[in-house]
Amino acid sequence: MWVWFGVAALFLLFEMVTGTFYLLLVALGLVASGAAAYAGLTLIWQIISGLVVSLIGLVLVHRYRQSKGHVDTQSDPDVVQDVGQRVIVDAWDENGQARVFYRGANWNARIDSNQPAQPGEHYIQAVQGLTLILRPGPYPLTGTQH
Repeated sequence: MWVWFGVAALFLLFEMVTGTFYLLLVALGLVASGAAAYAGLTLIWQIISGLVVSLIGLVLVHRYRQSKGHVDTQSDPDVVQDVGQRVIVDAWDENGQARVFYRGANWNARIDSNQPAQPGEHYIQAVQGLTLILRPGPYPLTGTQH
């Protein structure tokens, strides 16, 4: 019985390090297994109770995350400081890619889908790995008051 609770405590410590809810669910399942052991159930019922609690928690967390919708952080200016910044494109290659000078270094850039690949002023729409995704023109200011 105490083994279940001890392992649950270890998973809680791992949870604090990683910051995910999934290890917390495993820890709750282990606590359920410990409670089953305390109630005198056999080992198979201890394991089943831990699995059931963990799976129910997984389903609940998954549904909660889906209800919040997917937030694309690659193009969120509150997350990526480069989004909305101005760059100058001298020329595009035939694949819609270019090299731009930004923040003191040369970066790979590509034009966003369904956008014209023309030289001139562009803004950073998103960052995918080490590639800047650009759109032509100045950054559209949204939510500003006139």
